[in-house]
Amino acid sequence: MFFEDVAVGDTVEYGSVEVSREEVLEFARRYDPQPFHLSDDAAAMTPFGKIAASGWHTAAMVMRLMVDKLISEGFATLGSPGVEGIEWHKPVFPGDTISARSGVVEKIESRSKPFMGIVKSEVTVTNQDGDIVMTSRPIMMVARKPSA
Repeated sequence: MFFEDVAVGDTVEYGSVEVSREEVLEFARRYDPQPFHLSDDAAAMTPFGKIAASGWHTAAMVMRLMVDKLISEGFATLGSPGVEGIEWHKPVFPGDTISARSGVVEKIESRSKPFMGIVKSEVTVTNQDGDIVMTSRPIMMVARKPSA
């Protein structure tokens, strides 16, 4: 799939992943060692009430879902110059199952790099109860169809 194959309004379902306690602890120990990500006792003293996944861990799990889907469908991604925003709306806990979907909100033809275009999307991540836990607005560079 190339830039020309994408239309504003297109949606993609990325699938889901179950959040394990072991991965929450491993990620937190390595990248976000705040006590409420690592300790039941410390987490009990916070608004979370129990160990919660790092928001960055949630973002990383969603990234994996997205990449797996895009690669399996032959999407001609060339990387990303960034994300316009990311919000964590509710905590993600061990045992939760999160699902991600996106919708294309804008396409921009590159003037300086005619071999690619920019695709902006809105990503919504929900838990097993349908609660929105995270949203983001990634920007993707996507290859144009090769000239014949």
